Parts: sequence; structure tokens; C-alpha cells
Amino acid sequence: MDLLTVEIVWHRLVNVATEQWQALLRTAFSTVVRESEDCAAGIFDATGRLLAQAPKGTPGQINSMATCIANFLEAYPARELEPGDVLISNDPWRTAGHLNDITVVTPVFRGSTLVGFMGTCAHSLDIGGRGFSSDGQSNFEEGLFIPIMKLAERGKLNDTLLGLIRHNVRSPDLVIGDILAQATCNEVGGARMVAVLDEFGLDGFEQVGQEILARSEGVLRRAIAEIPDGDYVGEVVSDGFAEPVTLCCAVKVRGDGLVVDFAGSSRQVPWGINVPLCYTASYTTYALKCALAPSVPNNAGTFRAIDVTAPPGSVLNATRPAPVAGRHIIGNFQPLAVYQALAAALPDKVIAGSSVLWITTVQGQSADRREFTSTFFVSGGMGARPDKDGLSATSFPGNIAMTPVEMLESVTGIFVERKGLRCDSAGAGRFRGGLGQDMVFTVGGDEGYTVNTMNDQLTSPPFGLDGGRAGGEAAYLVDGRRPERAKARLRVAAGAEVLMRLPGGGGYGDPLERAADEVALDVGRGLVSPARAREDYGVVGDFVDGSWLVDAAATDSERRERRNAAGV
Repeated sequence: MDLLTVEIVWHRLVNVATEQWQALLRTAFSTVVRESEDCAAGIFDATGRLLAQAPKGTPGQINSMATCIANFLEAYPARELEPGDVLISNDPWRTAGHLNDITVVTPVFRGSTLVGFMGTCAHSLDIGGRGFSSDGQSNFEEGLFIPIMKLAERGKLNDTLLGLIRHNVRSPDLVIGDILAQATCNEVGGARMVAVLDEFGLDGFEQVGQEILARSEGVLRRAIAEIPDGDYVGEVVSDGFAEPVTLCCAVKVRGDGLVVDFAGSSRQVPWGINVPLCYTASYTTYALKCALAPSVPNNAGTFRAIDVTAPPGSVLNATRPAPVAGRHIIGNFQPLAVYQALAAALPDKVIAGSSVLWITTVQGQSADRREFTSTFFVSGGMGARPDKDGLSATSFPGNIAMTPVEMLESVTGIFVERKGLRCDSAGAGRFRGGLGQDMVFTVGGDEGYTVNTMNDQLTSPPFGLDGGRAGGEAAYLVDGRRPERAKARLRVAAGAEVLMRLPGGGGYGDPLERAADEVALDVGRGLVSPARAREDYGVVGDFVDGSWLVDAAATDSERRERRNAAGV
């Protein structure tokens, strides 16, 4: 097949996956999918290899799905599948890492010939059990486990399964609605997939798929080959649940391949922050691709040059039936550990420490007595880049959208009293980190409510690189007090306020090298206070007619004195 045709088909498949993903957002029932976009969509060939994904899919879901189709085919071999069949599962160890992520896979037929699969993974608003929280002590407590099975057979829905799900979740209409939306968007994508075959006169995607995967693999291997052979180590610390959790990372580069080994990391814990290996591999691969080959579309070829290992029974390779509901908390630290390890070898390709994603679930009763369950996301600051400031209120590596306050308040009993960027929360540097944010909310009405915020970095803020400083620490207060266990579910009195203070991202480079005009601009925008401009950056100035102006002579003197004192 000529390369021009390969290129056109490749982009067409990406467009198909994007349409599939958009169809999911437009037909989903819950805000966690249609507003926060906690979902992913992808196209697979007849053997289960990922050919293309929707660009906005979450890394943990799409990369887990890329390797889980083999598990579906193990349970249901291709020769046993028929048109109209739809498969489903939320097995944490064989799909996406925890029970709330439900994967729906639809075989695509052209006539009677299987030509591929459409797959989606979406976060279910509720899956029963304790509710979405990190304080469960066994996977059996965390909700309804759906083994790999058929959601539909030859076009007929499995009403027994849907009835079982409906009677085990707190918001059945929203949960069932999202599952059917996943099946619907797969059907839309499948029709477009067959249309691509017809348009280009192809019998299947084997030949074009082989070329696509080989090209992606080749780009990544060439990028790896540019890294000097060696073992690069990093270590990051999470607050954990009852005690801190350490992630040790060794990136072992040999020629055009590499191994990321998490040996030495903490053992799995008796709380729901453990990570199945499939999810560990997903975010590790994502971090490396972002650094080494960000412009190449993601597919199965991406995974061929990278191996990810972690000792069984460790927090990054938890074994059944470990609790894993909050696996994203520790999972979000993996790219930070990888980048810290590679900072010396690839200083121009990695970023400073970032805020991990905070996920909050609230269960309560609105002022008009409606029972509700809501899950929403809040981000702190992204770490500074080698040549740019970090993005504010943007976590990394989690790329989930934030639910608009207006939408959150309109469909729940939650009332957001304040939400805004935190002045002085960004880590100082030649390029500063992104700012964190404060969010304060309560629930209307005269009834108490239950809240669980899966947070982190309360004690270990995002790190800086190359002389950059750490971001501002986080805080989590319920009615003015810090809970004894910050990640545990809490019953909150009516009218009590919850404060989520998210950290800023770490800075990159010496703060004294930041352009004084950039510091003045930050002060004028309220992002940095005048006191911290001098303390962190050595920039002296004052407000004149409403504008903060730099005193160039005083700034030069201040910075010179500091460099002399440091022996620079």
C-alpha cells in the first residue's frame, strides 16, 4: 500500500474515533462523562491491536483499553462472536484499574466477516458498594464486579445483567444511560469503520494497520536511541492513606528500547489506593510518549519499545482482591517519578512536578429533598516546562475536564461558595509553575451529607527542577478542620463547608533568571504578591497609578547580592 493512502486512512481512523467519542459525550446521561469527559474511545483491528484513539481520551483508560482487548478475546474468541454482540466488563485487573471504569467493546462486522472492534471506557457515576472512595479495604467492598460478558447478544440486550446493575447502584438511570451510550457510540463508530473500508476498497485493516503501528514504533524507538544508555532513577512520595507511599522508578535505557522498573516502591496497602499493573503501564507509557514522541498518534506501536515492571504485591502491581478504587491517586504520581528520573538525561523534554487530579464524590439531599450522587474533578497547577510557565488549574497527567460550577449546581444540591486561583501558589523558577486553586462548597438544605475527596500533596508539594522551587502545599478542611484521614469518607453536618486548596506546580530553573517584566506582569495580574516577587525572584517594585512597576536598579542590586551570597 502506498504511503499516501496509509496516511489518509490513518487520519480517517482518528476522525472516526473522534466521532465515536463525541457521540458518547452527546448521548451520556451523567455529568462525569458528558461534562468532565472521563472517558476514552478507540478503534482496534480484528486481532485487537489499537489502531487509533480519540485525541481527548484519558490516558489511563485508552492505554488500558489498548491492552485489554486480548482479555476480551480470551473470554470470547473471534470465531464465537456474531453481528450484534456487545461485550462489557469492569474487571480492574483485566480492563482499566478500578470498578468504576466500565469498558464496552463492540465487534464490527462487514457482512459476516469480523473486521475490527470499537471500544469505549467511561467512568460510571456509581457502581454500588461503599460508593466511590479510597477507604475500602477489599475490592469486594468497592462495588459490583462485572466479569467479561455479553451486554448484548445478536442485537438483544442482556436484560438480566442490566437489571442486576440497576438494583446495585445509587443512580440507576444515569449509570444504565451511560452504559447504553457507550454501546451506541460504538455502533456509530463501527458504521464509519466499515465505510472507510468501502471507500478505499480494503478487505480489512491488517496491511494498513501494520504500517501504522510500525511507523509509530519507529518514531518512539528513534527517540529512545538518542538517550544515552544507562539507568536513571527517581523517587516521589505520595501522602498515601494512613502513611506515606514511596514510588521508586528506574528507567533503564538500552539501545532503542527501555524498561521502567518500579522495584523498591512501597508494598500494597490495606486501603483503596493500590494500582493494578495494567494502569501502572498505562500512565508510564503515556508519560514517556509525551516526552519522547508527542506528535505521533497513539496506537499499539507505542507500547512495543517500552516494558513496565513492578513487583507483585507492591502498590503499583497490587494483587487481587486489593482495594483499588482510588488507583488514580498513586497512578498520577508515576509520570512525576519517570520525569524526575529522566530530568538529568532529558532536561529539555520533561516538566517539573504537577498537581495530581483531585476527585470528589458527594452524596446528599438537595434543598427540595432530591437524593443525589455527584462526582466532580478539580485540578491544581501543572509543573513548569523547560521553556514555558506551567498551566494554571490544570493537573498532569490527568487530563479530565472540570465540571462547570453552573452545571454542578443545577443538577445536584451542591452550592459552590468560592472557586478561584491561589495567589503565590506557583513554584518559583525561571519559568514558574501553574497556579493552584481554592474551591469551597456546601450542600443546601437542612440535612447532612457525605463527602469523599481523593486528594494528595498535602504534605509533599510538587517538586521543582533545575533550581526551581516546589509549588505551594495543598490543604483540605471540612468545617475548618483537617480530617484525621484526609482521603476517607466523612459525614458532614448540614451547612458545613468543605475547602479544597489545590497545590501549584513546581518551578523550572533559577527564579533569579526570570525576566523582571514577567514577574511584574504576574504581580499586576494578582498571581504573585509584591512581597513574594522580592522574596522568590529578587524583583523590587511598587504600584504606580494602578500598575506595578519594576525598580530596575534595586532589582539588579538585590539579585547581585543574592548571587554573591550563594557564590554564583
